[in-house]
Amino acid sequence: MLPTITVDIGTTSVKLCMFGADGVLASAAKRPTPTIRDALGEIYDTDALQRSIGDFVGSIDPAVRATVRRIAIAGVGESGGLVHGDGSLASPMVLWHDHRGADRLASLSDADRARVYSITGLPVNANYGLSKVAWAVEAGGAKAEGAQWLNVAEYVAATLTGQRWSEYSLASRTMALDLEARTWSEEMCAMFELNPNRFPELRTALDGAAIAPAVATALDVDTSVVVHVAGHDHMVGAAGAALTTDEMLNSTGTTEGVLFLSDTPSLGPDFASSKLANGISCTGTEFTLFASIPTGGSAFATLQSLLGLPADRLGSCIDAVHQEYVEGRIDLDRIPMVLPQFRGSPPPTKNAAARGVIAGIGTDTSTEELVFGCFLGMVMQFQDVLNLFPAAAGEVKVIGPASGNMLWQQLKADLLGTPLSASRFPEVVSRGAQILASGDAPRWSDCDPDDVTVQPERHAALTAWRQSIMPRWEHLKALAS
Repeated sequence: MLPTITVDIGTTSVKLCMFGADGVLASAAKRPTPTIRDALGEIYDTDALQRSIGDFVGSIDPAVRATVRRIAIAGVGESGGLVHGDGSLASPMVLWHDHRGADRLASLSDADRARVYSITGLPVNANYGLSKVAWAVEAGGAKAEGAQWLNVAEYVAATLTGQRWSEYSLASRTMALDLEARTWSEEMCAMFELNPNRFPELRTALDGAAIAPAVATALDVDTSVVVHVAGHDHMVGAAGAALTTDEMLNSTGTTEGVLFLSDTPSLGPDFASSKLANGISCTGTEFTLFASIPTGGSAFATLQSLLGLPADRLGSCIDAVHQEYVEGRIDLDRIPMVLPQFRGSPPPTKNAAARGVIAGIGTDTSTEELVFGCFLGMVMQFQDVLNLFPAAAGEVKVIGPASGNMLWQQLKADLLGTPLSASRFPEVVSRGAQILASGDAPRWSDCDPDDVTVQPERHAALTAWRQSIMPRWEHLKALAS
């Protein structure tokens, strides 16, 4: 592989890594994702983001930094803003969950929505980029003339190279891409009164651009460095995990993703009603079928706030509850039922306004029982989403924070009745970015996987419990929406 600096721009944090030619992680840092507020909500602090990247590059040992041949950038899928050819912004760089273009979706008919899915493979939703682009063009007026929509990862690449382009996996999260034709859709753009030239040329993650000489000098890297947009973080994780078409990726972070690869897109009405999201892989060769669950690792922060526990005490509590669970000392009848829609609901409702519900708390309910109920609810929600997909996976590969949470992993394996293979390497997305930029073949074994097996008695107990509480579970989901 080629020595690579990787940047993974997440919702909560920016992960910065330096990988050597042997694929070994030579240096790493994690910084809070820099944001500020404008009149309509939270936006990226792009100046702070660029400074953070520059500071990390400057912290690398000069001898190591001299070996760098690639910079590869991954990011959350639906974030972005309008960017001029000189790299200046014509609009705020908005976050993935920003809905400031939502009013442009309200007038779409059922026929329009069906057409959107048949072309783009996406259910109509304000998270996706197209309505945000329409808002930004209108809000920018004459100042937006000539500006093009770039994802935040694509924007960083533009500042490093002086070129604007869109990578396929990120483009497929805009609701503006004709999935089968692999081109920007004139019909989708016309639906929102946009010119297709609001979107830049398309490239795969394998196709980079030379770093601008002035930027190379400022960062003290060789002028031969090539910059790649690796793609949508979950899809880049699939590359790092060596995902195949008979496997499922469970990508965990602030949110939780379920991802399958396929040779053909899934554009029929059944998929549309399930609100599963189609896409294109980072290499541009395969299609993806994806569902995002809004509450993933963010549940940890929610529990901290609800329970008033610092992170270390909550972590110890989770470890203790896991030990009680594997030793058979958990009474499921005492566990509160937690619908963990703390950040909205997953498919098939995809309601950003949905809220979590906790039921069954008594005066004697313990902190440990509430924590167990939260993670059990997350696994219940995960199974609901998994049931929307057309086929079961031969293997489930887990990456991200869930890999370090044994309670979350074991509950998932036991409830699903499916063994997991969980990466113990913390930065699979970053490794995937290096692999894509280097054009190399990934190996799951390099991710230090650990098998999480199913214990038959626990699986049987959880299955019986799930069947007994399903009426209440469905009632809570209806109540939350």
